[in-house]
Amino acid sequence: MISAVVTRLEEGIIALLLAAMTSLTFVNVVMRYAFNSGLTWALEITEFLFAWLILFGMSYGVKVGSHIGVDALVRLFPRQLQRVIGLIVVAAGLLYSSWLIIGGWELVSFNHMLEMEAEDSPVMLWFVYLILPVGAALLAFRLAQVGWRIITGQQTGFNLADEAREAIDQIASNGNDDDQNASATPKS
Repeated sequence: MISAVVTRLEEGIIALLLAAMTSLTFVNVVMRYAFNSGLTWALEITEFLFAWLILFGMSYGVKVGSHIGVDALVRLFPRQLQRVIGLIVVAAGLLYSSWLIIGGWELVSFNHMLEMEAEDSPVMLWFVYLILPVGAALLAFRLAQVGWRIITGQQTGFNLADEAREAIDQIASNGNDDDQNASATPKS
């Protein structure tokens, strides 16, 4: 239940951030080249949106298994050892997330105390930096889910994107399509 709500929230925010970045950049380019003017704050806001997109995306990447990594050596080990290595990876990720949560909260608190605004836009910096503890907390939530699936035996290790396997599967399916097309074509 909570996982589904968090997933929908992540997907919605990621889509919104991407749409806002694209729209703002498009409007600024049109204004610059068509009207010889522009929004002075557009680049800064786009950078902030991109940072938010990255930090929301890292937890979503754990959820869907899209992070890349090299696990060729890990796959050589027995399944039980793969599970142990997966738990070590999850623990390291949780440690990293906790550092980001603590450091991010200190940065937010410090900027809130100083009441600093961004350089080109009227946005408070504490609000911009709020994504650090929020994004890290979402990452910790997703890593905890992976850890639980490893502990309960639902998953062997940390799921990574397997681009090589996807490329081989795509080539194999294209080869099968070519064989089917060749057999369907009448020979003269």
